[in-house]
Amino acid sequence: MRIGMMADAYKPHVSGVTNVISLSKQFLEKAGYEVYVFTFGGGDYQDDEPNIVRTRGMKLVDTGMYFSARHSSEAQKILRKMDIIHVHHPFTSGQLAIRYCRAQGIPLVFTNHTRYDLYAQAYLPMMAEAFGDAFIRSYLPSFCKSCDLVIAPSPGLKEVLLNLGVEAEIDVIPNGVDIRPFRSVDQPIPREQLGFKDDDILLTYMGRIGIEKNLPFLLRAFAGIAGTYDNVGLLIIGDGAEKENLEDLVRIMGISDRVHFTGMIPYDMLPAYMKVADAFVTASVTEVHPLSVIEALASGLPVVGIQSPGVGDTIEDGVSGYLAPEEDLAVFTAKLSRIVTDRDAREKMAIQAKEISKVYSIENTTQTMIDRYQRLYLEYAGRKRSFFHRFTQPFRRTKN
Repeated sequence: MRIGMMADAYKPHVSGVTNVISLSKQFLEKAGYEVYVFTFGGGDYQDDEPNIVRTRGMKLVDTGMYFSARHSSEAQKILRKMDIIHVHHPFTSGQLAIRYCRAQGIPLVFTNHTRYDLYAQAYLPMMAEAFGDAFIRSYLPSFCKSCDLVIAPSPGLKEVLLNLGVEAEIDVIPNGVDIRPFRSVDQPIPREQLGFKDDDILLTYMGRIGIEKNLPFLLRAFAGIAGTYDNVGLLIIGDGAEKENLEDLVRIMGISDRVHFTGMIPYDMLPAYMKVADAFVTASVTEVHPLSVIEALASGLPVVGIQSPGVGDTIEDGVSGYLAPEEDLAVFTAKLSRIVTDRDAREKMAIQAKEISKVYSIENTTQTMIDRYQRLYLEYAGRKRSFFHRFTQPFRRTKN
């Protein structure tokens, strides 16, 4: 079976969606499937994996995504040979999937990875009114109706889609995570190498440093506990457009000695960086299936986050971490204080965190997706056979 993944951006852009596509491709290929990625941009980037089909595109501000009115002629030829198309961005890639593949009788799968209304407000504020809630309510239901299978990575996002007016049947399938490296780390990065002491209570954030991640909120909460506890630190792993602004904010707050930025870390080194911490923290409310949170759970880290689709679906308050109401700085700060001061609770939550992470293993989720792909492939094959039988029936000879 040939599976085509369509996305508005791919490597070298770093994002959760890129990671999902890359990891899914890798494990589907291990299972014997032929997987292509159809995307835009990339310039002179040299792909280190086979079957990446790129077309030029116009970059959209700082989103990492591209726009193009068409795929190249070569890409179109390959697209039409696919047995399944899996769309990971609904706008450019979604519309091109319908244009090129629907007439060919190729089944379309769509995974909604993003709160597009909130994403637009963060990155395209001048277009938020046009591209926000009203546009999404008009566009997404229609697009989803054109797909054969719509996937939400979490129950919370399914509710978001239903509230936006999507009437198509929605299947909840978590995005897979390769949790094995995070569960099996023996040697974490030495704390002194990161500027912390062995007896510090170390909190960590890992991910894109962008507007949508709500990191100023996290820093304000951390500053609140840093003024009370001398032995607490915050490690921020990752890079992004807001990194310099956040470093300035840390200096203004007077907590530069407590907050350290690592910049971009090679992915194979992340487990060792995660293992050094005592807990994971995030203030993002735009996640739909937070991969970094799942990797934190696999590392045995309890998580402090905000009750919202994605994070709220992954973390059980008081079991694998703590959740605060959205934008309630006082409660979020209190939850941080609690994770710092209650060692027994942290240790119990660490055990629960590792156990919960198994649900999201890439092996399990890949098999679930294979089952869905095969079902759609057989359904379409049956329709084609049925059509061929009806079309040729008048021309068949009948026995007297």
